[in-house]
Amino acid sequence: MKNPPVMDATTRRWRAALFLFMLATGVSMASWVARTPAVRDALDVTTGSMGLVLFGLSVGSMAGVLASGGLVRRRGGRQAIATGAGLLVAGLLVIAGGAALEVSAGVFCGLALFGAGMGLAEVAFNIEGAAVERTLGRPVLPVLHGCFSLGTVVGALLGMGLTAARFPVGWHLAAVAVAVAAAGVWTVRAVPAGTGQEEAGPEGPAECDADADADADASASASAAGFEGGGGRHPDGIRGQLAVWQDRRLVMIGLIVLAMAFAEGSANDWLPLLMVDGHGTSATAGSLTFMLFAVAMTTGRFTGGPLLVRYGPAAVVRASALVAAAGVTLVVFSDNALLAGAAVVLWGLGASLGFPVTISAAGEGVRNASARVAAVSTAGYAAFLVGPPSLGFLADHVGLRNAMVVVLVLLGGAALITRALRTPPSGAGEEPPGAQAPGARQSDLV
Repeated sequence: MKNPPVMDATTRRWRAALFLFMLATGVSMASWVARTPAVRDALDVTTGSMGLVLFGLSVGSMAGVLASGGLVRRRGGRQAIATGAGLLVAGLLVIAGGAALEVSAGVFCGLALFGAGMGLAEVAFNIEGAAVERTLGRPVLPVLHGCFSLGTVVGALLGMGLTAARFPVGWHLAAVAVAVAAAGVWTVRAVPAGTGQEEAGPEGPAECDADADADADASASASAAGFEGGGGRHPDGIRGQLAVWQDRRLVMIGLIVLAMAFAEGSANDWLPLLMVDGHGTSATAGSLTFMLFAVAMTTGRFTGGPLLVRYGPAAVVRASALVAAAGVTLVVFSDNALLAGAAVVLWGLGASLGFPVTISAAGEGVRNASARVAAVSTAGYAAFLVGPPSLGFLADHVGLRNAMVVVLVLLGGAALITRALRTPPSGAGEEPPGAQAPGARQSDLV
């Protein structure tokens, strides 16, 4: 194996910008999750009605996710990140206002804006992160998602403290919005133009700023790694996004990421309420439990690299799914609140590597890597953001603890099909018509 290239200043700033904004996104998500019991009480709604409010996040997220791939192909990842950051900040401010005024429709609309921002930005982040991986020749996506998880730890700690202090949730979320805005401005200035963009030369769009020369170098690196359109022959819109799913291996990878993202998203949406309503803990204890989950996720993502190198993604994700399933089983079926709270560590550790590793596998050793990464990211975010709110409707009939059996079933199914994550021979894979020039390997995970 060749030594990875030395990281230049532009690439270092590029990677740092992605890490910073993923951290800020994690803080914003956890700040919302940690305060869901307070918001539910302020709105005075049932669990099922809270599911309807959460559906705003799902609607906005899917709109953002579906629009992100096309926006990246037309304008590049930086434009998608900039638009997403603006929507994230606007969403947080509207949620803050809706919670302060005790208006369910306001919280729904704020979550829709927030979700649209996440969908737009995070699919672009996966494409950007995969491009950095190719440029550096070593894994970046697990640490990138680890920054999101670290942000959730920070956000959960903040939420737990402010919940205990009875700090108004509206002011809390407004302050987080200001911090996210500051991080977004720096990130957009640091990310190079043109990554993932089609019908653009290696020097990127004409509207590049004063850093155009550095941007062009980084964009050229991404282009050489297979993340530029190089002529824009790949079809745009829904048809282009569906074409890559003709590859059966990609379908299996999509099913794995769906299950693993659903397990992560279910904890993000419901874990505090699961402990409060399902195990009779206090709201502060519910926030603490979510913080334990976030710490476990962060630990798994920052320390999983050596396991991936030694055992490969298929074995690691299979073991991860089984560990997460063990944690969910204890949370659902144990009547001991302390044991259930401790079990979320297994849930978090098991769910930690599933999303980033499957994203890497989607573009490993095959053509048209950018479109494949975008497609699998879309499947993952669909499960992460759309699936879990549906558990609220099921919980009205069987209880929130029993509704989590759905997560258990999906994790068991994912453990059975992880062979799809094995790296194919160079150039292998069933590519849809119109596939573009081959790209380099996604990373040196195995």
